Amino acid sequence: MSKIEVKVPAIGESVTEVTLASWLVKDGDYVKIDQALAEFESDKATFELPAEFAGKISLSASEGDDIKIGSVVAYIDTDVVAPTEATKEEPKKESLQPIATAPKEEVKPVATQTATTASYANGTPSPSAKKILDEKGIETKEVSGTGVSGRITKEDALKATPTSSSTTATSISKGNFSRGERVEKMTRLRKTISKRLVAVKNETAMLTTFNEVDMTRINEIRSQYKKAFEEKKGIGLGFMSFFTKACTLALQQFPAINAYVDDENIIYHDFIDISIAVSTPKGLVVPVIRNTESLSFAEIEKEVKRLALLGRDGALTMEDMEGGTFTITNGGVFGSLMSTPIINQPQSAILGMHKIQDRPMAINGKVEIRPMMYLAMSYDHRIVDGKESVGFLVAVKDYLENPEKILVGVDPVKALLEI
Repeated sequence: MSKIEVKVPAIGESVTEVTLASWLVKDGDYVKIDQALAEFESDKATFELPAEFAGKISLSASEGDDIKIGSVVAYIDTDVVAPTEATKEEPKKESLQPIATAPKEEVKPVATQTATTASYANGTPSPSAKKILDEKGIETKEVSGTGVSGRITKEDALKATPTSSSTTATSISKGNFSRGERVEKMTRLRKTISKRLVAVKNETAMLTTFNEVDMTRINEIRSQYKKAFEEKKGIGLGFMSFFTKACTLALQQFPAINAYVDDENIIYHDFIDISIAVSTPKGLVVPVIRNTESLSFAEIEKEVKRLALLGRDGALTMEDMEGGTFTITNGGVFGSLMSTPIINQPQSAILGMHKIQDRPMAINGKVEIRPMMYLAMSYDHRIVDGKESVGFLVAVKDYLENPEKILVGVDPVKALLEI
């Protein structure tokens, strides 16, 4: 008998332990090469473990276990031959034989019940599918699984739509009052977020400076060119591309904000990688847009959309989130008017966007209603001085209120006159 060990693979230099989120097979199942065996949860992402060999699997770890990288979680007996179709069908014939004389309409429910109870995976969602269904308020019994043995896949969850019964059940549950409590184990991602946020407070001299930006010009550009931009580039024109480009140019003017403290040294970057905060069912993650100094508006928008979709589906990889020299977070999508964002270590600063709100402003001695947004930048005072932080935020404000400056990095008229 030849048994092959199934070990947790290395997924990054900083990751030493993962959590077994869910087994996708049962103990004793015959597995095929490249079949997904389990889903693991690391500090930053969820990943599947594929089978490298075919054979009968024996599980040696349980769901919810914290497991070291390289540890054995199962064994695959490669001497076991794959069951043939004839073998699979034989038990079904025997189980249906006693009902052969029964009316046809009675055979169907018995067969359905047998098929349903025969498989553990039938009607069971994968962890990523369950998160999507929970977000939509849909119960698993309302979704038909198209995966192996009837398992509900991520694609099934994305296609599922709420039914009237699920809506009614939700409204009824909201009307019932309870003083019960429940205890849930903190996910590995939430543990990591907690530790890092506390570390930022304890290890940095964090300070926040505020400003506000008039979004009139950007709104005009989006209204005028949004349709043409989408038709030509195949992507919508949002706000993130404007903010990313504005921050990129401002970071080039203030390199200390694009650097970080490493013990007694300061590490400066000659590139700009912008991390964008994305809300996922598990918590906040910060995937990275690489080399924003060399990307166009369309390329930035496409990358933002790609990373946001991966985050929503729990499919972000370690490579998607490693690095980053500066972070942008948009609390405005949740209705936040003003906040103080926390630095994403080891970075030195983070910019917080907020809700766009019409407010009366004094413009050339007259009161006008303008779409205004508060900006907040938290920074590490150990490396960034007050003058630099204020100068950076003023530069970002200037680029956003005068987007034509983004084209050449300065006022076009001054560039023309070389002054």
